[in-house]
Amino acid sequence: MKCLVVVAHPLKNSLCHYLSNEAIGHLTSKGYEVEVLDLYDQEFEASLNQAERASYYASDFDVKGVEQQIAQLKQADSLVLVFPTWWFGFPAILKGWFDRVWAPGHAYDHASDLGAIQPRLDNLKEVKVITTLGSPWWVDTFVLWQPVKRILKIALLGACTKRCQFKMLSLYKSESLTQSKVDSFVGKIKAQF
Repeated sequence: MKCLVVVAHPLKNSLCHYLSNEAIGHLTSKGYEVEVLDLYDQEFEASLNQAERASYYASDFDVKGVEQQIAQLKQADSLVLVFPTWWFGFPAILKGWFDRVWAPGHAYDHASDLGAIQPRLDNLKEVKVITTLGSPWWVDTFVLWQPVKRILKIALLGACTKRCQFKMLSLYKSESLTQSKVDSFVGKIKAQF
C-alpha cells in the first residue's frame, strides 16, 4: 500500500515527530510504501490564495501552488496524519492543507445544484490519525464531543471518500507524560496500525 504520512508540528524534537517516526518505522516493517510530507519542512503556505478561492466553482481548480500535494493525496491508498491538537482544533498549517489540497475536482466534485458534494478520493482505503492533546480525555470527549475526530470522520472523509477505514489515537495530557506512558502509546500505534 502507498502510504502518505503528513506531519504538522514545527519542532523536530517534538512528541509528534517522535510518534511519527515510530509510526513510519512500524508501517515500513509491515510492507507499506511510505512517503512523508512534513508541512513545516516544506514551508507549506496554509492560506487559500485568491486564485484558488476564485476557482472553487470554476470548471478547473487552480492547482498551481499545490499540484504536487494534490498528486500525493490522489496516489495514496493509506493516509496517516500526525499533529498536535491545539485549542481543540487543527494546527493552522494542517487546516490549510485540507483547504488547499482537498480541492474540488480532486478530492470531491460539487453537485450541479450545489447540493451534497460527490467523493473523488476512491483511492483512500484507510486514514489513521495520531494526535496529542494537553487536556485530559474527558474534556475532549464529554465537554467538547471530540471536535477533531468528528470533522475528520464526518466532514472530510464522509464527503470525500467511500468506505474508507478510520482509526484515531489521541494521546492526552501530553505535556506531563512519563516515558512509560509514551512507550505504552507507541505500543497502541503498533497494535492498531
